[in-house]
Formats: sequence, C-alpha cells, structure tokens
Amino acid sequence: MAGSGQVIDIDSLVDSQKIGALVVRIVALSLLVQCADGFDLAAMSYAAPELIHSWHLAPSKLGPVFSAGLIGMAVSGPLLGYVGDRFGRRVAILVSTLVYGVFSLLMAVAPDLQVMLLCRFILGIGLGGLLPNTVALNAEFAPRRLRATLIIVMFMGLAVGGILPSVVAITLQAHFGWQVFFVVGGIGPLLLAVVLYFLLPESIKFLVARDGEVSPSATKWAAQLRPDLRIDKHTRFVAAAPRQGTHDFKPNLLFADGLGGITLLVWLLFSAALIVNFFVNSWMPTLFRASGLSIDQTAVTQAAYYVGGIVGGLLISRLIDRWGIVPIMAYFAIGGPVVAAIGTPGLSHMALTGMVFLTGACVLGSQLGMNAVTGMIYPTSIRSKGAGWASAVGRFASTGGPIVGGWLIARRTPLPQLFLAPLAPLAIGAIGAALLLYLCHRRFRELRLGETRAQPAGGDTLPPISRN
Repeated sequence: MAGSGQVIDIDSLVDSQKIGALVVRIVALSLLVQCADGFDLAAMSYAAPELIHSWHLAPSKLGPVFSAGLIGMAVSGPLLGYVGDRFGRRVAILVSTLVYGVFSLLMAVAPDLQVMLLCRFILGIGLGGLLPNTVALNAEFAPRRLRATLIIVMFMGLAVGGILPSVVAITLQAHFGWQVFFVVGGIGPLLLAVVLYFLLPESIKFLVARDGEVSPSATKWAAQLRPDLRIDKHTRFVAAAPRQGTHDFKPNLLFADGLGGITLLVWLLFSAALIVNFFVNSWMPTLFRASGLSIDQTAVTQAAYYVGGIVGGLLISRLIDRWGIVPIMAYFAIGGPVVAAIGTPGLSHMALTGMVFLTGACVLGSQLGMNAVTGMIYPTSIRSKGAGWASAVGRFASTGGPIVGGWLIARRTPLPQLFLAPLAPLAIGAIGAALLLYLCHRRFRELRLGETRAQPAGGDTLPPISRN
C-alpha cells in the first residue's frame, strides 16, 4: 500500500484496478444516458406511420425530418467533443442531456413539419454530444483489459432505448397518439440530468491532463477508484500519454503521430455502420405496417432488432478486447446476406423477426464495436474530439440512409430489392475493417488496441507507483 508523497502513473492506476462501485456507477449512468439516443430514433420510426396518416403526408416527406436529427448530431459531434476536452466530459454530458430533453418535448407540440424539422435538428445537437463524451469518460475509467467490454456495455443503452418505444406503442399510443413518444423521450432525460448532476464524476485522466501532477479533484476520484491505496492531497499523478493543452486543439492532431490512415478508416467504418443502421431502422415499422403486420406485431419485430443489438454488442465487446478489429470485419461481412434476407418474399412473422434479430446483432454490433474502438486508440487529450469527429462524419454520411429509403419507397421498389441497398456500405465496411486491422496491428504490435504506440523492447516505462 502506497503512502503519502507518492507519485502514481495514472494509466497504471486505472489498468490495475479491480472493478468497484465507482466504475459500475459510471457505466450504469452512461447506459441510461445512451438510452436517449436509441429511444429517439426508434420513437420517430414508431411515430411515423400515425404522423403520416394524421398530417396526410407522403412517406418520403418524413425523410428530411429523420435526417435533420442526424445532421444535428453531426454538427455537435466535434463541437461538444471540444467542450468535453476543454471543460470536462461531465459538463458536456449534462448539457447534451438537457438539450435533448427540452427539444423532444417541443417536438410533441410542433404544429407543422417545418417546426418539427427544426426541433429535431436541435434535438440532434444534444444527442450528438453524448457519444464522444460518454465514450471518453468510460474509456478513461476502464482498465485496458476490459475497456471495449465496458464501453459496449455502456452502449447497450442504445439497444435498451430502442426497445422502450415498442412498450410505449403497445401501452400508450392508442390513448395519447404519436405525441406520447416525444413526451416520454423528453421527460426521461430531464429527470436523468438531475441524477447525473449529483452522481456522475469527472474523468481522472482528464483532470490530470488539465491540472497537471497535483489535482485535488483527481485525488478525490482516484481515492474512490482505488480504496486499496492510500491516496491523499500530497499524491502526484503522471501519465504516459503526452499532456496536450485542451484549448489549442486542431483537427490535424487526429492525423498526427501515425494516426492519419487509422482516423480515415475509422470515419469510413462509422459511416458504413450508421448508413445501414439508419436506412434499416428508420423505415422498418412503416414497411412492416404497409405489408400487413399489426401494431403489436410491428412492435415485437422492431424490438427484435435491438435485442439482437444487445446480444451482438455483448459478444463483440469481449472479442474486441482480445482480437481488436477482427470481429468488426466479421460483423460487416456477415451483415450483408442477413440484411438482404429481410426482404425475402413469403417470410412468416416468426422468420422475419429472426432475420431482424440477426440484422440487429450484425449492424448494431458493428456500430457499438466502432464506438469502443474510438475510445481505445486516441490519447486522453483528444479522445472526446476523436470520437466526436468520427461520429460527425458518420452522422453526415448516414443522413443519406433515411432519404434513400424514402426515395426507394416512393418509387414503389419491391421489398427484396429495397433490402439489397445496404449491401454496398456493408461490403465497403468489411474491406475498410481489413485495412484498419493491418494499420492497428502495425501501430500497437498486437491485435489488442491501445491509446499509445507500443514501446520498443527495453523501452522506458513509467512505474505504476513510486515514492519520492
């Protein structure tokens, strides 16, 4: 047990921990935060059929409304990623949660499509800040051996949130109409923001990067993280990753120190996963209802997509911790024929639900896996920004998913051909993942991912704990 006046390598402090109450609290709160993102997309999808009927809209008219939220997310990814690296992950998460909650409520009272589009754009700005900052916060509290696992467990909130609108559809929609999805989607985040204010800690690695070796706030959270060590106000912290001023960030840092090819491929894979996710997810309820499924059958089938995402995400989390990019490449490759099978003519409801389950496992699983990757390859000083830029590029690209889907539906494209459209981004994702696997293996000298280059044999390393 270390004593007063010790010097602690913050990376070793985190990596050698036994998972305790503080980390469990952070993962649980972050999971609840991520429910907002999953709930929002699914809620809009469930509201769409009744909204189209009530407002006498062609389905293609809702394509821009779906995409407005994605554009808002894309805009806010780098912006709130900067806020997270400049002012703290906790501040950025709180701001994002409040913005999302307020504008979800405003969508419920929107008088026309134009106002709804504007509200959804600003709502997307709130949602876009959640990904980079929850990724950074969890990555910086998680030991390397479990980093992908804990990040993806946190992102199970996406899938859990995606299931909840099916419950709302079955229990409340008949009584309160399409507006109920946005009322529930607004009240939940506003209540959660109060909980976050009192219970969510700031990242220790961020505090050390900002404050230097002596940080009272870092001392407070480090003592809770490692109750087995005697950490006090005299403790000094050092980090293996270089300290970077948060105010002087430039996007070219994402391409420095050999990260250029990795960053471009991360952006490509984010784009591929999100395009397919939003293409499939935005229009499934509308297509299933049009094909004759009841509200309850549609709700069950749509929920299967997110249940599949949970299963696929849990599986890929352990695989990434051990095998790095390999499982992401496999998920993209398997996802192609699985998504195409949704359009198979004559499928029974049970068979269709099974195909949707497997689609969720592959498509959401690859998206969750890429979220974990961004939390593992960028250093602390630019981690939120790295995740934010990846999310922004992916969200901008993914705006085409709902729009292309609406265009194909307007052209009365047969269902089998409709679900062939995602094959192109999935194939590109598989090839891109193979290239990323090569670059990451060259950088880290193993399949496992890390935030710093592998040290040459015999290179200097910082001791985990030393006395003055």
